[in-house]
Amino acid sequence: MLHWLKFFFRLWKKKTKDDRLIMTILCRNELDIIEANIRTHARLGVDAFAVMDNGSTDGTREKLAELAKEYELHIIDQPSQTYRQAKWMKELAIYAREKMNADWVISNDADEFWIPLEDGRHLKEFLSHRDSVVSVTKKNMVLLPESLSSDYLFTDATYRIQHPINYPIEDRIHNRDVSILFNETPGKVIVNVNGFVKISGGNHRAKHIGKFLTKRHEPGIMVYHYPIRSWQQFEGRVKQDQKLLGLPGIKVGNHKRRWVRLLEEGKLKEEYNSFIIQNDDVSTLKKYGLIVEDRRPKNTLLC
Repeated sequence: MLHWLKFFFRLWKKKTKDDRLIMTILCRNELDIIEANIRTHARLGVDAFAVMDNGSTDGTREKLAELAKEYELHIIDQPSQTYRQAKWMKELAIYAREKMNADWVISNDADEFWIPLEDGRHLKEFLSHRDSVVSVTKKNMVLLPESLSSDYLFTDATYRIQHPINYPIEDRIHNRDVSILFNETPGKVIVNVNGFVKISGGNHRAKHIGKFLTKRHEPGIMVYHYPIRSWQQFEGRVKQDQKLLGLPGIKVGNHKRRWVRLLEEGKLKEEYNSFIIQNDDVSTLKKYGLIVEDRRPKNTLLC
């Protein structure tokens, strides 16, 4: 519990060059995006990474080993297929504090990129030792017809959701006219490791002893989310979720249950095609504020 006291003792401590921001990632079969994630965040001021590989079979684990030669990247192998996300992310945060001398932790997913909205700024500039839990907004990137091209890269996406739609839960599961990419998605958090208790809600929430005192929202950072990329990536992800649904006590989102059901009905490709916004619809969606062109991630991400 000494780290709890440390949080209060450091409330007015000024930052120094020795303060460390660590990013933790839990991943499985993310070969198409994990390198861009590590390289981009290292350039944006993340000092080191703790990555738990959950039994990847697509070359992700080997890619992490290559990246560990360039960056301070600790790899933790977790072969268990029970997918205890909250438990493992808590373990990673504690590992970052105890083994990597972290001051703040970003509990990240491989398909999420934390980007300052002002050019030339680094993520650590937005943090202080007073911060307990810092929330940031997350927005989904969307697909246009060019995403069907064989040479398309997820970094080519230039449109994102501006104002999400709060679909009823039942529609998220059964309504074929609902686009999950437009669904309202919760933000993410950066946590001060001193006083940290746990991560929960799919890395969207955190419990901290000082949360009632110094929690805040940071408008200067946005998380750009690429949940749907190529057809191959999407199909592989849903097949993983299909295996998870067969395990006792596993909690997955309603959209994942929907996709597993469509996979089993042989309709998953139709679902993927429904994510693609046709060129004729772009101007209408922009007019009503549902999507917006945003080239910041395309100009920032490193592959």
